[in-house]
Amino acid sequence: MQYPDIDPVAFSLFGLKVHWYGIMYLMAFAMAWYLGMRRARRPQSPIAPDQVEDLIMFGAFGVILGGRFGYVLFYHFDKFLVDPLWLFRVWEGGMSFHGGLLGVCIAIFFYARRTKTTLLQLGDFVAPLVPLGLGFGRIGNFIGQELWGRVTDPDAPWAMYFPNDPMNPRHPSQLYQAFLEGLVLFAILFWFSRKPRPRGAVGGLFLALYGCFRFIVEFVREPDAHLQDQLWLGWVTRGQVLSLPMIIAGLLLIAWAYSMAAKEKRNGKTENSSAEEA
Repeated sequence: MQYPDIDPVAFSLFGLKVHWYGIMYLMAFAMAWYLGMRRARRPQSPIAPDQVEDLIMFGAFGVILGGRFGYVLFYHFDKFLVDPLWLFRVWEGGMSFHGGLLGVCIAIFFYARRTKTTLLQLGDFVAPLVPLGLGFGRIGNFIGQELWGRVTDPDAPWAMYFPNDPMNPRHPSQLYQAFLEGLVLFAILFWFSRKPRPRGAVGGLFLALYGCFRFIVEFVREPDAHLQDQLWLGWVTRGQVLSLPMIIAGLLLIAWAYSMAAKEKRNGKTENSSAEEA
C-alpha cells in the first residue's frame, strides 16, 4: 500500500498553520464531552451534567501536562538533564500516553475531592470516555507519519510505504492502535458499563485491556531511534515495560472490585437475616 497523500497541515488561518494532530486533540475532547454528558444523565452517575465541562477541563490539563512530563521522564530524561528548559518547549513535539494517564489520574483525584465523590467512582465514569479520543490521536500520528511500525515483508497486504521513508515497507501501526485502543476498547467498555458494575471494575478493565493492546502492537511498532539499543531482554520495548504495570493493576483492581462487591452482598444478607430473626 502507498501512504495516502495527506498534508499534515489542515489549513492556515492568518498565517497560523493548523495541523491535523491538533484538530484530533480537539475532536477527542469534544467526543469525551459528548459521551460524558450522556453518561451524566444516568441515575447512578457520580456527577451531574453541569459538572462534565469542569471534569473535561481537569482531564485536558492532566493529559497535556502529564503527557509532556511522561514523555520527558520515560523517553528523554537524558536530554532533560542536559537542557531542562526543553521540558517546556512543547511545540517541538513529544507526548506520552502513560504520562498522560498518570496526569489524568491525578486530575481525577482532585476533581473527585472537589465533587465529594471517590477516585474509583469517577474513574469508572471517565474510562469509557477515553478510547475514542485515543483513536483520534493515533489517526493524528498516522497523518503526521510518526510512531510508525517496523519494517515488514514488502509483499504483505498490510505493508505501507510512507513518504518520509519511501524505501522501507512498514506496518501502519498507528492504524492498528487506532482500531484496538480506539474502536475495540470503546466498544467493550461501552458494553460493559451499560449495566451497574462493582466500583472500580470499569476502570480496571480499561487499564488491563489498554495495557494488553499496547503490549501486542509494540511487537510491530518501531521503537524510538535512541531506544532501539535499550530493549529489555533484547526484545521488550519501553512501551511494553510501561504497559505491564497497567495490566497487573487493572487485573488486581477488577479482582478487588468483585471481591468487595461479594463481601458487601454477604454482609447485606447477614444483616437482613438478623433483622428477620429479631
